[in-house]
Amino acid sequence: MTTDLLFQPFQLNGLQIPNRITVAPMSRASATLAGVPSNAMADYYERFARGGFGLIISEGLYTDQLFSQAYPHQPGIVTDAQINGWRRLNEIVNTHGSIFIAQLMHAGALSQHLTHTAAPSAVQPMGQKLKSYGGGDGAFPLPAAMSPEDIAHAVAGYVHAARNAMLAGFKGVEIHAANGYLPDQFLTPYTNLRTDQYGGTVPNRMRFIAEIIAAVRKEVPAGFIVGLRISEGKVNNFSYRWPGGADTARAVLTEVQKVSPDYVHVSAEGGSWATTGFYDSGESLTGMTKRIVDVPVIANGGLEDTAVAGRVLEEGHADFISLGKGALANPDWPHKVRSGQALLPFDRSMAVPFPPLN
Repeated sequence: MTTDLLFQPFQLNGLQIPNRITVAPMSRASATLAGVPSNAMADYYERFARGGFGLIISEGLYTDQLFSQAYPHQPGIVTDAQINGWRRLNEIVNTHGSIFIAQLMHAGALSQHLTHTAAPSAVQPMGQKLKSYGGGDGAFPLPAAMSPEDIAHAVAGYVHAARNAMLAGFKGVEIHAANGYLPDQFLTPYTNLRTDQYGGTVPNRMRFIAEIIAAVRKEVPAGFIVGLRISEGKVNNFSYRWPGGADTARAVLTEVQKVSPDYVHVSAEGGSWATTGFYDSGESLTGMTKRIVDVPVIANGGLEDTAVAGRVLEEGHADFISLGKGALANPDWPHKVRSGQALLPFDRSMAVPFPPLN
């Protein structure tokens, strides 16, 4: 295996991406309390752009001011001040030739700081809040079951956020439907007990995600990227896997194919691509995604290992890799790999959120 493919450019929805190396979205809890990007965030994203990453996906940006915010100091893409703040960061990132994508995130039941939350069903979330993200301790609040009007409001929030992301200079958005947040709560049987058109079958549980993508598509130009992130594991349930294994994966991906996002980003929450991304048939979830959805695929999970990263691309499992821990340890990972420099190991302290500077 070689790393040659990592450095080949790629056309994504008509946009030239300099290479196949992506910064994964990572929550940093470093915006102001008003959700405006801070100087610390500008420095954080510029390091990756200067370090040679072709594609950078932002941390999750909340999409409305009702139920979507996950934690204090989370950035949003709702207000004029937030839009202007992200416009400044886009100008910095674009200077270095990287492509910047905004991840749009709705926490649903997994908000760390809201006292009243909303979700597909009134189901107590698993796990505990995270002190490091301002959630204090103890259980998450019991969410209210969303009404049809609540669902329509959430979808409209994604549309408004996508329009704002475009105004801020982002080249696209990624719909965060992974890791246990609101779209994933609709997809997951134990958090979605609905008996209406949003519950029960896989097509019904995928309906919310399909509506978001379709609604966003209508509001943005054809050349604006609309991606989708999916996962099996969740931030509050790392070991979760879809019941039915490969059969459920095929059913989910068949629905994804119908709405045809510009890419699918497969997250290995709670594990590594090489150890948790395969079914008994020997096919990886990323490879199955590429085969069924027939759009570019981004693989995630333990891909700072260059041998594994090379395998993902050479064997055709995915078209891009995304790095979280590897990028935190080596913001210049692409430059180091290309020049044969040693990579620094990841230390857990690197993932601790840093406080906003202003």
